[in-house]
Amino acid sequence: MINIKDDSRKVVKGDIFVALRGVLSDGHDYIEKAIANGASLIVAEEGNYSIPTLIVKDTKEYLINYLNENYYDQIKDMTFVGITGTNGKTTCAYLLQSLLNKLGNKTAYIGTIGYYIDTKQRSLANTTPDICLLYELLLDAKEKGCKTIVMEVSSEGISHKRVEGISFDYAGFTNLTQDHLDYHKTMENYALAKQLLFKRLRGVKKAIVNIDDSYKDYYLLDENNNITYGMKKSDYQLLEFMSGQVTSFKYKHNANIYESSTRLMGDYNLYNLMLVIAILTEMGYENVNELIKDMLAPPGRMQYVIYDKGDILIDFAHTPDAIDKILEIVKPIVKGKLYAIIGCGGDRDRLKRPIMGKSITEGCDYVIFTNEDQRTEDEDQIINDMIKGTTLNNYEIIKDRALAIHKGIDILNKGDMLLILGKGHEEFIIMKDHKIPFNDYETVIKYIEECKR
Repeated sequence: MINIKDDSRKVVKGDIFVALRGVLSDGHDYIEKAIANGASLIVAEEGNYSIPTLIVKDTKEYLINYLNENYYDQIKDMTFVGITGTNGKTTCAYLLQSLLNKLGNKTAYIGTIGYYIDTKQRSLANTTPDICLLYELLLDAKEKGCKTIVMEVSSEGISHKRVEGISFDYAGFTNLTQDHLDYHKTMENYALAKQLLFKRLRGVKKAIVNIDDSYKDYYLLDENNNITYGMKKSDYQLLEFMSGQVTSFKYKHNANIYESSTRLMGDYNLYNLMLVIAILTEMGYENVNELIKDMLAPPGRMQYVIYDKGDILIDFAHTPDAIDKILEIVKPIVKGKLYAIIGCGGDRDRLKRPIMGKSITEGCDYVIFTNEDQRTEDEDQIINDMIKGTTLNNYEIIKDRALAIHKGIDILNKGDMLLILGKGHEEFIIMKDHKIPFNDYETVIKYIEECKR
């Protein structure tokens, strides 16, 4: 679809290959592979090669400018909605695209759980794809008749210029809590990275911001049309709610009070819904409250498995704040014991690990620490970092995630609940130099079936 590539494996005859310098690899090392695959031009920062070559100061800037100049005109008439924040991005973006499609506005979703147009089109390696792949997806969505793009825009995606040159019509902010400090170093740097999305609004320039979040002022910029939501006085003010298997709630907008309900559990999902309601209303849609009632969470978000020995809940929660919110939701409804299986990703924020270890062991009756995505980091160090935060001895270590899940299911009794946290929808465990196919939900279902035989 595009004739320029930054991955030598994707090069076909006649393509331009751009050699990008990354954190873990250097595209210059793959130039010969790109030539063998049929590249017609090499764009590099140094070197002499056997086919026409353009030497530039910054290959990333060249790629961004090339894509913008050659392809942006084809996609710029679509409506772009960007959702950012630590937690809630996936749920908000997924629900928003689902509702827009139900309302007749053909919409694509790009984010953590993949690329969707109604149904899943493909998986993605990053929440916000690299800019070459992003353009491929945007052009594909355009070709398939999409009018709107709803994207999760991550702080690292912004920092790595994966959305550079793309302007958004609407930007939504969910919340900011500790995560990714291995990359950003400080919470202020983390907040400022996300702020860049709100500096790139066009057209209606509507910024929809959680008024209750302590970092809100980073996103309430004077140049935008700011819309607020939350429990405090705001444009979309959540007035009251009653939680249960179905949560009913009321909110106020333009002096009018609206009522609705949701099958999504937890106070934080009400915040997610308020952001979705605000964006839809600001886009001109009315009477969306009835549609919301039947919406389900995305795969791997509060995903229940009913088992005759106890309930099993699978969730992507991988930050201290997300874990606290999960515990807050489930503890009042668990009749028996609460168990958890949890790990942390390698080569990621080490500061959050002991906090997570403390929260999960204090919030549960028993915890199994296990592997998640160790990447290049030693799995023992990851688990030891989590254990450093524990003050109780109510845990064990089972490094093999499948065996940890089996053990968690085995110890369930009627009325108990097992939380399986950290990976949610993900389809692989990432090891040092390879990926192992693995999905928490599929592992649970397979083992339950084995137990029934």
